[in-house]
Amino acid sequence: MNPPKVKPEDRTFSISELADELDISTRAIRFYEEKGLISPQRTKGNHRIYDKRDRARLKLILRGKRLGYSLDEIAEMIGMADFDMDEEKQLKKTYAYGKKKLKEINSRMEELEILKQDLLTVQEKVLRRLKELNMVPPE
Repeated sequence: MNPPKVKPEDRTFSISELADELDISTRAIRFYEEKGLISPQRTKGNHRIYDKRDRARLKLILRGKRLGYSLDEIAEMIGMADFDMDEEKQLKKTYAYGKKKLKEINSRMEELEILKQDLLTVQEKVLRRLKELNMVPPE
């Protein structure tokens, strides 16, 4: 006799399965739960059971972190997808987040360019002084 087939939409995951799949620690998953970003169901034995929605949320959280969003921003974006906000408002909010993040990235790039130029100037001065002292510059 064959066991009943589980529909893909009914599939559940343990915390270790998700941690392995997403290459994060189980502690990180519990942290996101503590922050209210995911809310797994519990078994009678109080073990966490994650569904495809939790898995999708974790993927969004990790993508948002890679893109430099704060957890508060990620939480708000996740919340937008969960409520009955009309598509226009969702798109405008998403666009605004992207625009803000691009502005932050450009600002950081400008700061890094200034830092790079400062370091190059210092390197040139040090190299010039080493040559004045007839010293060999380090590799």
